[in-house]
Order: sequence, then structure tokens, then C-alpha cells
Amino acid sequence: MLTYHPPIRDIRFVLSELLNAAPRLSALPGFEDVDEALIMEIAEQAGRFSTEVLLPLNAVGDQHGCKYEDGQVSTPPGFADAYRQFVGGGWPSLTCDPKYGGQGLPGTLHTVLYEMLGACNHAWSMYPVLLRGAYECLNAHASEQLKQQYLPNLVSGKWLATMCLTEPHAGSDLGLLRTRATPQADGTVRVTGSKIFISGGQQDLTENIIHLVLGRLPDAPAGSKGISLFLVPKFIPGREGADAQNTITCTGIEHKMGIHGSATCRMEFEEATGWLVGEPHRGLAAMFIMMNEARLAVGIQGVATADVAWQSSLAYAQERVQMRAAIRPPGASARKQAADPIIFHPPVQRLLMNQRVYVEGFRMLAYHIAVILDEAERHPDTGQRALKQGQLSLLTPVLKSMATDQAFDGTSKALQIFGGHGFMTEMGIEQYVRDTRIALIYEGTNEIQAIDLVVRKIVADKGRQLELLLTELRQMAHGADSEFMSAQRGSLDELVDAITARAKRIIAAADADSNLPHHVAPDMLRLIGHGVLSGLWLQAARAAQTRLEHDTGFYQAKIDTAQYYFSYVLPETASLLLTIDHALEAGDNHPGSRALAEVLPFQADFHADSETTGTASRA
Repeated sequence: MLTYHPPIRDIRFVLSELLNAAPRLSALPGFEDVDEALIMEIAEQAGRFSTEVLLPLNAVGDQHGCKYEDGQVSTPPGFADAYRQFVGGGWPSLTCDPKYGGQGLPGTLHTVLYEMLGACNHAWSMYPVLLRGAYECLNAHASEQLKQQYLPNLVSGKWLATMCLTEPHAGSDLGLLRTRATPQADGTVRVTGSKIFISGGQQDLTENIIHLVLGRLPDAPAGSKGISLFLVPKFIPGREGADAQNTITCTGIEHKMGIHGSATCRMEFEEATGWLVGEPHRGLAAMFIMMNEARLAVGIQGVATADVAWQSSLAYAQERVQMRAAIRPPGASARKQAADPIIFHPPVQRLLMNQRVYVEGFRMLAYHIAVILDEAERHPDTGQRALKQGQLSLLTPVLKSMATDQAFDGTSKALQIFGGHGFMTEMGIEQYVRDTRIALIYEGTNEIQAIDLVVRKIVADKGRQLELLLTELRQMAHGADSEFMSAQRGSLDELVDAITARAKRIIAAADADSNLPHHVAPDMLRLIGHGVLSGLWLQAARAAQTRLEHDTGFYQAKIDTAQYYFSYVLPETASLLLTIDHALEAGDNHPGSRALAEVLPFQADFHADSETTGTASRA
């Protein structure tokens, strides 16, 4: 069966002993009263709510799913009551401005909360996960009137919010959106269009739902530069009876591979009343605040899911007895037995350790990002805020992509440890395999994350922001005079040199071959991700080494896990570098493009152009 204990000890290590979070946060305006005791008290309360209220509903949500009838959606048994308890506990208001009823605490605590919510019930957490992003988006871009009318209800959790981007013909390519909005004399707009894959588009948890909808005004230019953002409520505040019901219809819910307890809705807006948020044709920039929050939340979901898988497979491996171990570990019973716990077997140990290094590594990265995000929003020095925003622009796609990749891989490894029993539904681990698969897709597929990092960030600014990050990683390698883990310091140094060299070659070649950065983007993202993880693991090992006398077991395990990462996981970078080098050597004559030429649409044009120019193009 599944095993999950809130990782309070490791959260304390990461926030207090590695990141020094409390002093950094309390130095920011408005957070002066934040200290370690407050952070850990909230973490413990979040852990109790998640394990006591949400975890028992996880399988229930999977088995019952959501029900759709005549435009209405019913969530699984217990979901609505759990949400009432969530609101009653004040959780939606945790990090919001007191002006609107919030508690005014750092966003870092939102990360702590949603790690444990996601670990215990991915599907349920999909309903409130967008609240903070919607709040931040409206707080930054909505008119004062809209803020006063809507933010207090969002902050309290009385109302929930959705993010309406995707259309049947326009998934990741938002420039193809057709939803239109017609301005009215009273300052409202009438929104018409179809949206799909809308999480929580209809539900029975709250009395109202605030839809943030991307669409086009009549004078909008084509493409993404013509997109505006609109607030469209399910019920229009200030109106009575039937007049309050907006012309929004849920036409159905999707039947999905996983997260069955989350209502994924198809929505129709038929001349629905809405209000413009922000400037006309600048909706994508406004919505990006919400999208960025969502991408961070998905990365945290990856950490959460991977942790449940790791904890569960570790507990099972300690109990499951199969075959005699080749060598019994020191301290094991000398009594001859027919079989040993499978944790004694090296292949199982490898599966477990590969999970562990990523769970703990990405937790460090997630909270590292969370603290930087608070600093980027509140640091009194504008230069520091800009520096932190630059770091976030690189680290966010790394976390979203790599953490979710590893969550799916980690749950698969956990199922492998459970063996045939893991394939059975009653064990629960197969649900986590199914549930986490969506995280590689939504909020920008992991391939899009890689392109965003390499093409829109690294190539676009000629590597300046990357250079700052790599300088920080080099400082991590040389951050102490001690010879402790000197070999690992050298490995990080070599990796920074390798990333620097490849980035320069990619940037130099990009003008002549615009396809090249796209070919190598996934490999560069993982390469940079390993650079960041290497720096964090090195710092974690140093922090543990200075505290060994206080808790030898915990801190020695942290050092050993760091050494495992450098010895058995980091070598993946050799393969990544080789792949990147091959793509650089191939240039615009990439064998993958040639091999697919026969099945590409317009293949005749492809061949004709290739024969004359040596490049591929599409009309």
C-alpha cells in the first residue's frame, strides 16, 4: 500500500540549513515577522491537513471520478467537504495581501503547502492550485473596481478561478485563438468562443467560478500580439436571479488516463458578459503571470508525486521478502533464511537511490526558486529584483520539465519495485503513474519548456543570463576552502565549462541554422538542470558535513546521497554532450530531418528545396 509521511525533516533542512530562508525572507519588506518557527508550524499544519483529509480521498477520486449531467459537474464524494475544510483553515489566503483579506505571508509557504497537497491528492489540488496565479494576475493588471469586487472572494476561497487558453484547434499555439470579445457601451465585452481542457471549468465546490479567458477584440492584429485577457464570471455579481447567470455552458467533461477527480471541462462562451483585464492586445503578457505560477506549481507537483513513489517503494522494499541476497549487509540477522527483504538486492537499491536523488534534489531546486521569487517581488534593490527575475526565467522551465519527467520515471521505478502487485489497482502506485503523466504536457509541454529556455532565453539574449547562472554555479563549486568533496567540485567545474562552450556554439550557429537550437533544446535543458542540481547537492553535502555531530544518521545519508548523485546520475551529462555535439556537427543536415522527409507534408517541396539549397523549408 502507499506510504506517505510529510517530509518535514527534509523541508527543514532545505529551507533552514541549506537556503537560510527565514533570514532572507524576513529581510524583505512586509515579511519582517517571518521566522523558522512560523515556517515550520505552517509546514506541519499543511502536512496534517493533507494526510488526514486529502490522502484518504485520493483513491476515492480515482475510482468515482467526476460526473456530468445537463451542464453540471459533481466532484467525487468527499471533495466538496475537503474544500470547505481547506477554506475554513484559511489556506487560500495564506500568501495574499491583507488588503483583500490575505495573511500576507511569503510565497515560499505556498510552495510548501502545495507540495504536500499534490502528494496526497493530485486531482483535488487541481481545483485550488490556480487561485494564487489568478490573484497575482488580477492584482497586477485588473482595474481597481475589478480588484475590489473579485479579489476578496478569490483570496478567501469563496470563489475559484480557471485559466481558459486552449481551443479545439489551438493547443500550445495561442496565436491561433479564435475566441472573440465585442466591446459594449457599458464598458463590458461580450465573449464568444469554445475552450477545452479547462480544469475546474464547472464544479460543485464553490458558488461562483471566475474564468480568465484569452480572446480577441475586433481590431486585434493576427497572431499572439492580438490576444487580450478577459474576466468572465459564471455568475455576475450584483445581479439577481436568472439575470446573474452568465451565458457560459459546460458542454462535457473529458474521460482521462488519470486525475479522474479533477473536472477537465469543455466550455462554451455565448455572448458572455466579461471585462477587459489590462491593456488591449496585451493579454498574453498579463496571463503569463498566471501561467508562470502554474508552471512552478506543476514542477512542485512533480516533486510531490515522486516523493510519494519514493516513500512507498522504500517501505515496500523493506518488507517484501524475495530470494537470498548475494551479500547480506552488516548488521543484518545472521540467521539463515529462505529469502531476504528486496532492499538487500543491489538492483532494487539502484532503483531506490535514483528516485531519492531526484526527489531531494528537485525539492532543493523548488524551494530555491520559491525564495528567489519572493526576493524578485519584494527586494528593496531594483537591481537585485531584476537579477532574481533573470534567474527565474532560466530555472522555471528546468524545474517544470525535469521534475515532471523524473516524477513519471520515479513512479514507474516505484511500480517496478512493487512488481506485479504494483500493477494491481489496490496497491495505489499505478494511480500515481497515471496521474502524473499529464504533468509532462499541461502548462506548456516539456518540449516547449526546453525551446523556451534555449531559443527564447539563451539564444535571444546571447547567453548573458546563462552566463550569470553559470558564474553562480562556479561559485558553488568554489564556495568553501575545504577539500571536502573536491572531486565533485571538479565535476561541477567541468560541467560549467562544457555548458559554456556548447551554449556559445549554439548561439553562434543559430543565425545560420534556426533549427539547431530546437534540435538540442531538450538536451541543453537537462544539461543545465544537472548543473543546477550539482551545485545544490554540493551545497547540501557541505551543510550536512558541518552538522554531522548533531544527527549522524540524517546528515551522513545526505552526504552519501550527494556522492551517489555525482557518481551514478551526473554521468548522464556525457551522453547529453555527445548528442549536442553530433547536432552541432550535422548543422542543417540533421539526419532526423532527412529520415522524416518521406513522411513530412509537402514532401515534394521538401526534396526540391533540399536538392537546390541543402536546406528544408515549408511553404
